[in-house]
Amino acid sequence: MISETITYLFIRLSAILLLTHCGSTSWAQTSREAAASGYIDRGNQWMAKGEWERAAADFELAIAFKASAIAYYNRGLARQRKGDLAGALSDYDRAIELNPRYAKAYLNRGVVRHKRGQDDAAISDFNRAIEINPRDSRAWNNRGSALTEQGNLPTALTDLDQAIKLDSSNVDARSLRCYAHYFQGATDAAITDCNEALNLNPSYASAWNNRGLARQGKGDLEGALVDFDRAIALAPKEAAFYAHRGGTWLLKGETERALSDLNHAIELDPKVAEAWSHRGVVWFAKQDLARAIADFDEALRLKPRLADAYCSRGVAFLMQSKLAEAETDFTRCRSLGGMLKPEAEHLWRKMRQRRALK
Repeated sequence: MISETITYLFIRLSAILLLTHCGSTSWAQTSREAAASGYIDRGNQWMAKGEWERAAADFELAIAFKASAIAYYNRGLARQRKGDLAGALSDYDRAIELNPRYAKAYLNRGVVRHKRGQDDAAISDFNRAIEINPRDSRAWNNRGSALTEQGNLPTALTDLDQAIKLDSSNVDARSLRCYAHYFQGATDAAITDCNEALNLNPSYASAWNNRGLARQGKGDLEGALVDFDRAIALAPKEAAFYAHRGGTWLLKGETERALSDLNHAIELDPKVAEAWSHRGVVWFAKQDLARAIADFDEALRLKPRLADAYCSRGVAFLMQSKLAEAETDFTRCRSLGGMLKPEAEHLWRKMRQRRALK
């Protein structure tokens, strides 16, 4: 980085001297554009090698010579790849200011906003990307993903269908459609989509994870564990995969194995709501209601539409004889499409009857 900065300063000084002595503004402008283009080309080569830091440094030098939309976009992409979402967002904003019809800048800004939990803003960006270039499969794919997170499954599936129609080899779209079908309860359709995704790319970790969820939904817990194991082997730092495997261990009654996976998921990424919700169920099983409720609270803070967490917290409140709080949570759970387990429903009715007799 030091040598690159020295090179950058030397080139800047040289350009100034040439401009002063030659008196040619147009020549200097051409020289600056050529220098910027050279740094963009070299930055792209670093990107191809996965050298995000070096790529970002070259794009920064390009911006110093000519602040173009493509230079800002490329630096934003490098920053996004190395995990600097705030920096990437700033660069995409600037790229769009310079070129309001830069479809790829809207697309990637939407991806960053989606990762930051700004789904409405992300969908707005994907809308704009589709408006500018309606044949970009990725824009339909990404909007479908954001809509799935919002629970708008019919519209999400329409978008994912369109993404696959535009590009039948879009593995991400097939995997996401698998996930959306799973949430709709259409587990057979989900498994079919994930199988197709894995036929296209057997190393696609998310497809293994999503097929694991679908198998879990069908009651095939052993098959689900096999798929989650494969997903984790391919992406060992993906917190959600551990959370999903932990949920499967819970369904098998293996609370200690579940707790191990869920603790690890939270260590990797404390923003995965399902990890907190599943761990709350573990504490409930261990009769530690205070810890259980604290974990359900955190899950709902992270994901206010997580129906299962409302149902589970409601049961915990019920065990504490906090009937008003339980009723509020059960109502919210049902409004989001969740369902109480029959034994919880039975206990709830009995406690309400007792309260009515007092």
